[in-house]
Amino acid sequence: MKLYYSAGACSLSPHIVLEEAGLKYEAISAPTKTHQLPDGSDYYKINPLGYVPLLVLDDGRQLREGPAIVQYIADQVPDKHLAPANGTFERSKLQEWLNFIGTEIHKGFSPLFNPATPADYKPMVLSRLAERLKFTDGELAGKQYLMGDTFTVADAYLFTVTNWAQFVGLDISGLSNLLAFRARVAARPAVVAAMTAEGLLK
Repeated sequence: MKLYYSAGACSLSPHIVLEEAGLKYEAISAPTKTHQLPDGSDYYKINPLGYVPLLVLDDGRQLREGPAIVQYIADQVPDKHLAPANGTFERSKLQEWLNFIGTEIHKGFSPLFNPATPADYKPMVLSRLAERLKFTDGELAGKQYLMGDTFTVADAYLFTVTNWAQFVGLDISGLSNLLAFRARVAARPAVVAAMTAEGLLK
């Protein structure tokens, strides 16, 4: 398998999950600013949409969306319990979290990284994000991870997107459950390995 990623972007989530899964893969840098691959070729020729992540299987088939990619990876290693079994309520709950993180948090950050976003709109964006993260903080009360005591692919995604708070002026210092969660996830060997590979840790 090949994972195309851009350092620190949402592709860090499947990068972490691949490390957690222990599967053999190749990580290939596809910076979102240049779209130039390490060999000098154009990333758009592989993924016409130009964004990351992109997972390419050994037979050439592709998956482009992060929540789909991480669930596919998890299902290759069911003994790792990175996702509950398909067809269970718990799997739907995991998908609920992946959808919430993707649409309410991940995409909530997008205007803050866009230079074209009007300055007077950004406070509204920050306020909405703060509300969503306050809700998430409450959901983490008394739990190690989003689904309880077991680390799942949703945790990798939440950790990845909340990393961005520091870059956009979003204060999460009062969210004690979220901060404790982030510290637990950051300490996992797979997270350290993925972040080191992306140059995010020295």
